[in-house]
Amino acid sequence: MSPELAARQCAERAQAAAGPTGSVGVGIGNDGPVSNLEIGISSDYVFGKDPYDVYDRCVRDKTGQGPIRPLVLR
Repeated sequence: MSPELAARQCAERAQAAAGPTGSVGVGIGNDGPVSNLEIGISSDYVFGKDPYDVYDRCVRDKTGQGPIRPLVLR
């Protein structure tokens, strides 16, 4: 796997380790109001893993080397 792809995938995993993720949608459909709520909680978050450690370990597992760029959490 390329280091760039690993960094992108692992950054998503680390972001999930930083806290719950989710989305909310509200709209109007043919049958009236429509809503949608999605919440995701990763096992890394549940076990209290440090997102920076999750990122580093993930990149190393995928590429055999350290990250090519630092993790920036949103």
